[in-house]
Amino acid sequence: MRLTPTEMDRLTIFTAAELARRRRAKGWKLTHPEALAIICDEMHEAARGGASYEEVMHIALNVLTTEDVLDGVPSLIGAIKIECLFGDGMRVLHVEQPIRSRVTAVTSAADRR
Repeated sequence: MRLTPTEMDRLTIFTAAELARRRRAKGWKLTHPEALAIICDEMHEAARGGASYEEVMHIALNVLTTEDVLDGVPSLIGAIKIECLFGDGMRVLHVEQPIRSRVTAVTSAADRR
C-alpha cells in the first residue's frame, strides 16, 4: 500500500490521538502533542462526517478544557491551522486558543446558539 504524504499525516494524527484518548481515559492529563492530536483528529472526523465549517470550529473549541491538560499546554497551543476534507473539498481552518477553561468553553457554546 502506498500512501500520499497527506494520508501519512492523517494516520499519524489518528495514532497519536488514540494514544492520547487511552491516557485521558486513565485520568492522566495530556501533553502538548497529545492534546494537539485529539483536537486535530476530532476536527478531521467531524469534517469528514459531514459537519459544517462552523460546527467543526465549535467542536475544536470544546474537545478539551484546561482541566484535561498539563499546566502550560494551553499557552503552547495558541492557534491551530489545519486542512480538513469537507464534502465540497479541502478547506483550511484556523482555531485560536482551542483549550479553554470549562466555564469559557460552555459560555462560548451558549453564545453560538
